Amino acid sequence: MNVSLPEGLRAFVAERATGRFSSTSEYIRELIREDQRKATQERLEQLLLDGLESGEPVEVSAEFWESKRRELQARRGRNGNA
Repeated sequence: MNVSLPEGLRAFVAERATGRFSSTSEYIRELIREDQRKATQERLEQLLLDGLESGEPVEVSAEFWESKRRELQARRGRNGNA
């Protein structure tokens, strides 16, 4: 992939990459990885908000998780995925 940048952005990238990164390509890859992390964090936050707004709260205890395990095992058994 090739990316064309105007001279001002090219100079900025070169300056930012100097010292910390071995190349401007490495700097760009790190920017992309950071954007991926940010998108993942935003998605997680949205899922957490959706969960909070999804209904009445449920008390989570050891018994709750054991019940969920039994439900999952029963469901897997019905589907032949034991």
